[in-house]
Formats: sequence, C-alpha cells, structure tokens
Amino acid sequence: MFVFVRSVMMPKSECHFAEGEESLQEVLDTFDKYDIEGMPVVEQGKYKGMITKQRIYEYYFEVVEENKQLFLENHRVNEVLSNKNIYVYKDEVFESAFTTLKGAPIIAVIDHDKTFLGIVTRYDVIEQFESVFGMKKRGTRITFSTTEQEGVLYRLTNVIRSHQVNVISLTTFDETGKLARRIVLKIDTQENSQKFIDELEKNGFRILDVKEL
Repeated sequence: MFVFVRSVMMPKSECHFAEGEESLQEVLDTFDKYDIEGMPVVEQGKYKGMITKQRIYEYYFEVVEENKQLFLENHRVNEVLSNKNIYVYKDEVFESAFTTLKGAPIIAVIDHDKTFLGIVTRYDVIEQFESVFGMKKRGTRITFSTTEQEGVLYRLTNVIRSHQVNVISLTTFDETGKLARRIVLKIDTQENSQKFIDELEKNGFRILDVKEL
C-alpha cells in the first residue's frame, strides 16, 4: 500500500504559522512557547515560505546590527523568508519529503494553487521508518544478502510460504557497486525460526545477522 503525504501530514488546523509582517521577536516568542524550530509563513491562505530559528540567527549576523533586541523588534518575517519554492503536494508519495527534510525541520504541504494545507516534520519521517522496519512489534530480525539476479524474490517467498512464517516487515538495499542486495526481514518469533533461517542459507541467501528485537 502506498503512503501519501496527505495521510501523514499535520493539518493546518494543528499548525503554528507566521504572517509576513510579524516581527522576528514575535516569531521567536512562538518558537520558545511551543518548543519548535520553524514555521510556515502564510498570507491569505497561501504558502509564502518558511521562517526558522536558524535563519533568523544567520540574518542577524548578516546585517551586523549591534543591538539584538532592536533587530528582533524592527525586522519582519518577510525579510528572512526561506524555502519559498520548496514544498510537497498532498497527493505525492511520502518519499517525496525525504530529501527536502535533510536541510529543514519541516516542509510545507500545499495544493496546486499554493494553498497551505499543513506540514510534514522530521518526526513524521522517523515514524514512517519505524513502520517500514517493523520497530513497533517484537520479532526476529534477519539480515542477509544475495546476488542481483532474476528470481530472488520468488525464492524468498517460497521459503517464507513453506515455513508459514508471519512477516512483520521486509526491506531491501542496494549494495552499490557489488552487484549484491541486502535484505532485512523481520518475522514473528516462533519455534521453527532457526529451521527457517537454515532454509534461507540452503537457498543461497548469506545470513549476516540475526537479532531478537
């Protein structure tokens, strides 16, 4: 099942956001009050950009004003907007937000007319990774590798079916430049788990690690 941005975003009704004419001091007060690092800037329902604590500090040193308090009171959000053209659409797959969040604590979710709909946070990404790796359910985590070739998934599913194991999660990774693939499989722990692992090895899968998590 695909996960879309709209299914994991925080809706605008639950978001804190700034307006362009607010002072930087007002914004910092909001950051401190709610313990957040950034907010979208919204005017008449449209997304205009992002304001972050880091960007405010950077701007202070750029303008080199001696009095910090006057700087915060006299300068407005519109002066330090960032990420004006960085956002995701609600109907995109969730992975679209991954790379963008490398450089920002949050990313705005908009409609195709730039109507602000909500945000995706780094916490949302972590939650999705926990789900992908089955971290919220205990079981046996088996890491193994195999060469890149046709029929690998068919062989794996045959072993899973023959031992009637319940799969919690299954994730694969490219071993760049090695023509190999690393697979992380988490299953419900059961009495025949070791027999299942032995069967994987018999079918050409190289066991790298087994842990009860």
